[in-house]
Amino acid sequence: MRTEWVAKRRGQSNVSQMHYARQGVITEEMHYVAQRENLPADLIREEVARGRMIIPANINHTNLEPMAIGIASKCKVNANIGASPNSSNLQEEVDKLNLAVKYGADTVMDLSTGGGNLDEIRTAIIKASPVPIGTVPVYQALESVHGTIENLTADDFLHIIEKHAQQGVDYQTIHAGILIEHLPLVRSRITGIVSRGGGILARWMLHHHKQNPLYTHFQDIIEIFKRYDVSFSLGDSLRPGCTHDASDEAQLAELKTLGQLTRKAWEDDVQVMVEGPGHVPMDQIEFNVRKQMEECSEAPFYVLGPLVTDIAPGYDHITSAIGAAMAGWYGTAMLCYVTPKEHLGLPNAEDVRNGLIAYKIAAHAADIARHRPGARDRDDELSKARYNFDWNRQFELSLDPERAKEYHDETLPADIYKTAEFCSMCGPKFCPMQTKVDADALTELEKFLAKEAVTHG
Repeated sequence: MRTEWVAKRRGQSNVSQMHYARQGVITEEMHYVAQRENLPADLIREEVARGRMIIPANINHTNLEPMAIGIASKCKVNANIGASPNSSNLQEEVDKLNLAVKYGADTVMDLSTGGGNLDEIRTAIIKASPVPIGTVPVYQALESVHGTIENLTADDFLHIIEKHAQQGVDYQTIHAGILIEHLPLVRSRITGIVSRGGGILARWMLHHHKQNPLYTHFQDIIEIFKRYDVSFSLGDSLRPGCTHDASDEAQLAELKTLGQLTRKAWEDDVQVMVEGPGHVPMDQIEFNVRKQMEECSEAPFYVLGPLVTDIAPGYDHITSAIGAAMAGWYGTAMLCYVTPKEHLGLPNAEDVRNGLIAYKIAAHAADIARHRPGARDRDDELSKARYNFDWNRQFELSLDPERAKEYHDETLPADIYKTAEFCSMCGPKFCPMQTKVDADALTELEKFLAKEAVTHG
C-alpha cells in the first residue's frame, strides 16, 4: 500500500516520519496509525514530533502496514526469529515470520547469524512481512570478516548498516552506548556482558584500546538512517543477564549515554527507541522504566522481558511475561518476547507460538492497567460469551482460538457440547454459572431484605 506514499519522498535528504511530523505534516503512515490506534491523527503527529512515538517504516519496505510504538499507543510485542549456523534455514525463517504474524507479533527481529546467505534470508523476510522488521547489523559485520572481531573496522559496520537500510529494514539495533570506560564496571557481575552485539564491541575495544566505533561514527549512522527512514533501536549492551546484576553501575552508565545519543539523533529528526533489560527483580521494574524515561527524554522503551527470577530454564516465557506485564503497566512501549527455549537453544515454531501468546497476554494486561479506552472491550465480550455458554464465540475472542478449542475438545469433542451449559471441569450439575438470576427475582429479594432489616433492626 505504501508504493505511492513513498514515491513522492524519494530523493529527499531526510524522509523520516519525525522530519515530516516536525514540519507539521501528517503523513499517510500517520493517518493509517491513527485509524489502527483509534487516536486523532494530529496526536500521532505530535507524539512522533516530540520523540515519544516512532513509526518504523523504511521507504523500501512498501508492503509494510504501518504501526506505532510509544506510550500513547497500545503496548506492542516483538518476536525474534533468525537462522543460526547450527539450525534453521531461509524457508524455516519465513515460516516462523508467518507464524509470528499469525499470533500477533507487532514487529519481528531477524537475528540471523548463519544457516545460509544472510542477505537472501533478510530479503525474503522483508518481502513476506507486513510488520516492521528489525535487525542487529553487528552480527553480519562480524560474518563479513569471517568471525575475527579484531579485524572489524568502522567502515565494515557502516557498510552493513547501509546495506540493511537499502534492503528495507525498518529499525536497527545499534550498540553505540557501550563505551570503553564502561567495561571495568562489569567486574562485580555474575554474568558479565550477555548482549551478543555488546560482547562483540567489548572484545573489539579491549583488543584495540579504542572507543566504540559505533559511538564515534554515530553521526554517519544518522545520515544513513535519514535517507531511508530507519529508526534507531539503541541497544543495551550492558543489560543485566541475571537478577543479581540488575540496576548496577554498568547498566545505568550505559543508559545515560543512550539518552545522550537519543537527543543527538533527534537533532537530525531521526526516530529512536531505547532497549532495556533483561533480568530485573519485580521490585526494581518501576525504577528501571522511570529511569529510562528520565535519562532518555521519554523516548519509547523496548524491553526484553524482564525476567523476574533466574531459576526456571524451560519456562522463561513465564518468568519474563510477569516482568513484561509490569513493565508495560509502568509505561514501556514495546515488549520483546521470550520463548521457553531462552538460555537453552534456538526456538522452533511451537516455542514462537508459546512466547508470543504469553507476551500478547502481558501487553494486553498492561493496556487494561493503563486504562486505555476500549482495552477491556474484548475481555467483556468474552466474559459475556462465557456466561452464556457460547463456546464458539469464546474460542473466536481468545488470543489463541485454536488452543482454546483444542483444550475444550480434549474431553468434550462432540458438536453437541458446543452448546452445552457446562464444561468438563464442573460437569452438568455443578456449574455455578447455570444459576441465572433475572431482574424481577432480584427486585423481590431486595424488597424482602429491606423488610427484614426493618423487622430485625
